Amino acid sequence: MKKQELQPTEFNEFYAGYLSKVPDNTNLKEGFENDKETVIRFFSSISKDKLEYRYQPEKWSIKEVLQHIIDTERVFMYRILRISRKDMTPIEGFDQDIYIKPSGADNKTIEALLEEFKTTRSYSINLLNSISNKNLSNIGVANNSPASARACAFILLGHSVWHMDIIKERYLK
Repeated sequence: MKKQELQPTEFNEFYAGYLSKVPDNTNLKEGFENDKETVIRFFSSISKDKLEYRYQPEKWSIKEVLQHIIDTERVFMYRILRISRKDMTPIEGFDQDIYIKPSGADNKTIEALLEEFKTTRSYSINLLNSISNKNLSNIGVANNSPASARACAFILLGHSVWHMDIIKERYLK
């Protein structure tokens, strides 16, 4: 299954920016493996003295951005599971900002955060491998909008790239 197969009716327009970060010819399941290595390499390459840096006082630190990537993946994989299994119960949105403070991301080592990411991503890959392409095409409702399971997965791939690009542009100048 490739990103180019997605239809605009499978996701809210809000997510178009994330999806634009994923090349059209990206194979979903291979993309998750490749992105895993990219995220690990990227965050491992950042100097430890920069990990708690905020480019503005109210913005997240780099560690908090990584925690956000992890938490968002957990939320979206839950959406993928429910939608792929034809659970038509609407899925509520989540307030990403309230997740950060209780996560304690700045009190974690980068090694611990990366291990958390690896474990979460392994779960995600395992789940995606257990879902047929037909069921990945199922459409449900998440955050008051239509969402296919596969769109949720491709959004995750673009989401991590989006945040790594922001870190490059605003944190690592």
